[in-house]
Amino acid sequence: MKCVIERSRLSGEICCPASKSYTHRAIFLASLADGPSTIANVLASADTDATVAACRSLGAEIEQDGDVLRVTPRGLRPADIDAANSGTTIRIASAVSALAEGTSTLTGDESLRRRPMQPLLDALGTMGARCSSREGRPPVTVTGRIAGGHIDIPGNISSQFISALMISAPMTRSGVTISIQGDLVSKPYLEATISAMRRFGVVVHTVIPFRRYAVAPQAYRPASFTVPSDSSSLALLLAAAVLAGEKMKIRVAFGDLPQGDESFIDILEVLGVRVDVGEDVISVDAPGVLAGGRFDLGNTPDLLPPLAILSARCSAPLEIVNVGHARFKETDRIAVLASQLAKAGIGAVQGQDSLTLTPGALGGAHLDPHSDHRLFMAFCILAMAIDDCTVEDPESVRISYPSFIEDMRGLGAKLSLT
Repeated sequence: MKCVIERSRLSGEICCPASKSYTHRAIFLASLADGPSTIANVLASADTDATVAACRSLGAEIEQDGDVLRVTPRGLRPADIDAANSGTTIRIASAVSALAEGTSTLTGDESLRRRPMQPLLDALGTMGARCSSREGRPPVTVTGRIAGGHIDIPGNISSQFISALMISAPMTRSGVTISIQGDLVSKPYLEATISAMRRFGVVVHTVIPFRRYAVAPQAYRPASFTVPSDSSSLALLLAAAVLAGEKMKIRVAFGDLPQGDESFIDILEVLGVRVDVGEDVISVDAPGVLAGGRFDLGNTPDLLPPLAILSARCSAPLEIVNVGHARFKETDRIAVLASQLAKAGIGAVQGQDSLTLTPGALGGAHLDPHSDHRLFMAFCILAMAIDDCTVEDPESVRISYPSFIEDMRGLGAKLSLT
């Protein structure tokens, strides 16, 4: 199936989806607590469904009523887990399964089976688990139980490894100290993990920020947790407002939990966009031409797709740096963006950890996001500003934003599925 898009103007109001990152974390933490918890405003998507299924397999009882989950822990047990396309699910579930006596097997779809796991498996092995994998990638087997201890882990591939270890750390016998080797990528996601753990009663001691942490043995407490809006999805909606918006408003509910991708608002302002942030509504006033510039997305790799497509409106090159870890997402996002944006007339030069985009003569194109949900949505938004484009893999939106196509149509987008 593919999506055919004509030039569109978007107007009206749209609600930003709930956070995928916080939905994942809240479900895992509630499943480890010492009593029932309630999670409100959960994101319903294929990725979060994978986490619900994983936690049920690991022993939690989870009941759903609309966008509310009631999670009752029943003790951990080993499990066979299919994480589908969700990297967050398989990484956190691997660490959690290491807390159970016995052997768990974890796998996923073809895309997930290409994603790296070895640094996490090595760390679990240091703490006493027996782990095996297919050349450091899923499927993996994990035999617990881990006791805790000191671990060294590289920070340059994914912060999810550290988040997974932190989440399991309080339930080890001796606690865990974590030393991060090298520069940590995606720092805000680790901050999100620590903040979510605090909501469930666990304290993480920061010895040196983003370098060394200590987690003592302690119990997760039941909580009533409300998932905030997703700042990664917000960035895509803001990009849509810039490229194709006309009196478009985005309704949000952020609360006080940290989300690094909120920095997209600052990026837009550097590009020359005026962003009006109200208490629960955001709107933009975008000039016809954006400024271009150099942007470091080392902490916010999910901003790569929405920022890259804004190059279509820039008067100068857009240089995006420190995003080498984006090559380890659902696909190699640097390579796919470079090849596909070139089809639409945007000059693209990729480095190992960078992407430089130069505006050119835009034209219709057939764009292939390689089954990557964020690239599909970004390409659709770009197409609304170009005309006569087709984009493959509309099914991919189920991963993080299942109602994306419906929501865009509600704003006036001319999209049809064939």
